[in-house]
Amino acid sequence: MAETLWVEVVAADRVVWEGDAVSVVARTTEGDIGILAHHEPMIAPLVPGVAEVTTADGRREIIAVEGGFLSMTLTRCAIIAPFARLAHEVSLPEAEAELRDAQRRLDEGDISDETMRHYNRASAQIKALERRS
Repeated sequence: MAETLWVEVVAADRVVWEGDAVSVVARTTEGDIGILAHHEPMIAPLVPGVAEVTTADGRREIIAVEGGFLSMTLTRCAIIAPFARLAHEVSLPEAEAELRDAQRRLDEGDISDETMRHYNRASAQIKALERRS
């Protein structure tokens, strides 16, 4: 049996997921990274996208994350993001509507942090749903 590590995915408003896992895959500013137990300790900035946790019992948890960072010690991995949501919690119609609205604002020249946040959040949720299927 593979060694496990404790994983916590925390958003600004709640703990999204926590538990024992055999691996974590997330996208950093340098590219995708895979984490196993006893990985070298590190902190890495995340880009908006999808994190995937393979649990100790073999399930896959797909999580939309809006940037943030990943922190790793020998036996603990934390993903801290302003926004994170499990794929099964995502509403596709709501995410698509948020993406359309953000894209419209971008097309009109609104490149504010708020518009970019909405665009990244909606894109991450849609990617999480696609990965889940």
